[in-house]
Amino acid sequence: MFTSIDPATGQPGASIPELTAAELEEKIARAETAYRAWRTTSLDERTALLERIAEQFDANTRELAEIATREMGKTLKSAIAEVQKCAAAFRHYAQQGPAMLAPTRLDTPTGPAITRWLPLGPVLAVMPWNFPYWQVVRFAAPTILAGNVGLLKHASLTQGCGAAIERTIVAAGAPAGLFQNLAIRSDKVDALIADPRIVAVTLTGSEGAGIKVAEAAGRNLKKVVLELGGSDPFIVMPSADLDEAVKQAVTARVQNSGQSCICGKRMIVHADVYDAFMENFSAAMRAVKAGDPMDAGSDMGPLSSEEQRQTTLDQLAAIQAAGGRLLFGGEALPGKGAYMSAGVLVDVPIDHPAAQEELFGPVAMVFRAADIDAAIALANDVPFGLGSSVWTNDAAERARFERDIEAGMVAVNAMLASTPEAPFGGIKRSGYGRELGPYGLHEFMNLKTVFG
Repeated sequence: MFTSIDPATGQPGASIPELTAAELEEKIARAETAYRAWRTTSLDERTALLERIAEQFDANTRELAEIATREMGKTLKSAIAEVQKCAAAFRHYAQQGPAMLAPTRLDTPTGPAITRWLPLGPVLAVMPWNFPYWQVVRFAAPTILAGNVGLLKHASLTQGCGAAIERTIVAAGAPAGLFQNLAIRSDKVDALIADPRIVAVTLTGSEGAGIKVAEAAGRNLKKVVLELGGSDPFIVMPSADLDEAVKQAVTARVQNSGQSCICGKRMIVHADVYDAFMENFSAAMRAVKAGDPMDAGSDMGPLSSEEQRQTTLDQLAAIQAAGGRLLFGGEALPGKGAYMSAGVLVDVPIDHPAAQEELFGPVAMVFRAADIDAAIALANDVPFGLGSSVWTNDAAERARFERDIEAGMVAVNAMLASTPEAPFGGIKRSGYGRELGPYGLHEFMNLKTVFG
């Protein structure tokens, strides 16, 4: 049985029964049957379904958002925005997807050839709790458009969100088995990947989970996409709009209570503006209000669980033991719920193991950089390479950052955010493969070449 625990109160919520072996087998068989029919449907049928799913997300925005807030603690206003973003993603693939799947003509020495994008089969998604709708939808929307079918193994914390996504897609008129939530534990994932009816797997989650899924996929020669952790740099140069950089840096650290893979975690500030940045950034971080996520006045809610809060506190303690200084915050707040205060760390030894990990909580590490070379070196001196944010109005500096930062994504004069139009993913130990955009659609499709 999966029972959600409201991290704002510590009280148990809804319960969802764990699937028996027979029930799990029934769902996989249903997915295979659904695929045989769905793969032959027209693009018009698929896009019409995507439009209807978007309408269902819009019609049930408040209900869906409240489930996420109760299960993992994000503020209601951010949960509402997440649901709305999901609707936009379904509409994007409905409207732009057919062009992404258009055949391409090639001329060869022996005559013409045509490339076609065709579906592969049932795809398994192993998804995390931090964006319990968006992470799933950026897999689900292109999967449905491609002619594949989806099986979701959601995080234990957010099984209610997984069930709600399935209900929403079914309510839009999806065929039976097109998209199913699997209420199972992580120890069932290896067997699912080995099942010949499942053709590929995508995972968003921790580095450790990614390694296990990649190993299982490799043993079974199946395609896998991994979006793992990040310790994203947020670089501020003297030519930047400092006020805007500070504002976005604060948002990056406290959005989702600091539990976002792609928001800046390591603030790397040029020495010429370091003092001014620190003064304004510290003041803004001290002012962040952690409170009831249902209250519109709260800047952030609790962390997703008591366990996640303790993990963050343990990381902070290890960094301080190695010489880092916690200027303020980063403390468990008294009373009920997994709340903690926003904080700022300095003098962090970049080569210490604790500082090389992803800090998944509302605390920023701030570093001083003497020049652009030092800033880039600091940015790259971690095993991750997911995203990054750079702040400069110097064209030459911008070119250096775009070329030299080791990451799958770079946002210039903006906080990095995912969008259905553009590819999303990382390098190094942040994973491989891409989601979203045409590249995410094509990841789990057969690029078939037809000669003659």
